[in-house]
Amino acid sequence: MRLLVRDRVLGIGDDYWIEDDQGRKVFLVDGKAMRLRETFELKDMQGRVLIDIHAKMLALRDTMVIEREGEPLATVKRKRLSLLRNHYRVELVDGTALDVSGKILDREFAIEYDGELLADISRRWFRVRETYGLQVVREDADPALLLAVAVCVIRLAEKEREGDDD
Repeated sequence: MRLLVRDRVLGIGDDYWIEDDQGRKVFLVDGKAMRLRETFELKDMQGRVLIDIHAKMLALRDTMVIEREGEPLATVKRKRLSLLRNHYRVELVDGTALDVSGKILDREFAIEYDGELLADISRRWFRVRETYGLQVVREDADPALLLAVAVCVIRLAEKEREGDDD
C-alpha cells in the first residue's frame, strides 16, 4: 500500500485527506486547534476516529502518544544516542518496539521491527515538494498505525529543530 501525504498534515487545526496511489481518499487527518497540547485524529472515510495522536504533557523528553479507541497504543520518542541520523523508538503497549531512522526532516526514513522493514517514507516518488509517500511494505502491517508513527516522528523532529533555533 502506498499513501500520498502532504506536509501540511502537521499543521494544528489543518484537516487533510491522505490518498492512495490511485488518488482515492483513504484517511482524514483532523488537526485539533485550541487544545492545550498538540492533537491530531486519523479518521477513515466514514469519519470514524481510528487513531488519536497527542503530545505527552509531562515527560523528560518530547514524547508523542498514539491511542486507539481511547486506549494507549504506543509512545514515540527520540533515542538518546543518535549521532549521524535521526533515530526514534516506538514502544507499543504489548512490549513490541519499532525503530524509526533516517533523515526525518527530509522525509526520507524507514520504520522497522526487529530489522525488518515495515514502511518506507520518501519524497523520491513525487515531484511536488510538499508531498511525500508512505509505502507499507508488509501486508499484515497496520497502515493507520504506521501513518501515525510517521506523523509523530516528523513532528518531534520539527520541534527539536525549532528548539535548536532559539
